[in-house]
Amino acid sequence: MGLTRLLACEWAPHQINVNAIAPGYMATDNTAPLRADPKRSQEILARIPAGRWGTPDDLKGIAVFLASDASCYLNGFTIAVDGGWLAR
Repeated sequence: MGLTRLLACEWAPHQINVNAIAPGYMATDNTAPLRADPKRSQEILARIPAGRWGTPDDLKGIAVFLASDASCYLNGFTIAVDGGWLAR
C-alpha cells in the first residue's frame, strides 16, 4: 500500500494513476496445500464472509475497471478482493 501511494503521488503529475489489487485467499496452485488440509481450509473459510475461496476470475472485474476510463480519477488506492475477509 505504501509503494502504491508513493508512486501515485510521484506519477500523478505525469497523468499516470497507480492503484493496486490486494487479493484474498485464492484457489491457486500456491494455496493447494492449504485447501487440501480440511482443518486449515475450514478455519480460513469460516473467516471469509463469502464462504468460499476466491478464484482468479474474481479479479477480472476490478482489473477491467482499473484499466478503464471509469477509474481515471482513482489514484493511490489498494482495492481488496477478498470475499469480505478485511470487513471482519
